[in-house]
Amino acid sequence: MNQKTVNQVARIALGANLIFAGISHLTFARKAFRAQVPDWVPLPKDDTVVYSGIAEIALGSTLVLTDQQHQQAVGKVAASFFTAVFPGNLSQYYNHRSAFGLDTDRKRFLRLFFQPVLIYWALKSTDNL
Repeated sequence: MNQKTVNQVARIALGANLIFAGISHLTFARKAFRAQVPDWVPLPKDDTVVYSGIAEIALGSTLVLTDQQHQQAVGKVAASFFTAVFPGNLSQYYNHRSAFGLDTDRKRFLRLFFQPVLIYWALKSTDNL
């Protein structure tokens, strides 16, 4: 498999995961996502979860459907999104909030290291080789 194909599969997989996560924000995992919203966010926690879910569905759909000409721009937007939501992961760790099976400080701490992976994934999978 060549690098272009690997990137395409990775981009579509990331997009599909974002769509799934966005749908879960709006439905079955809504309460769990509220645990990640930092207290300093000026919107109600449920509104923040809904808006971020809509953003994830839109971003995931764009990753899946984008043409080659716009992939790098979409990848940068996705990486920026993952950077923007990182304070939620920090808040979950700092405030000892259990959600998504992250029920210990160790698990919540280790989760923090996955965010840079998502950022790299967004950028690398949309790199036009």
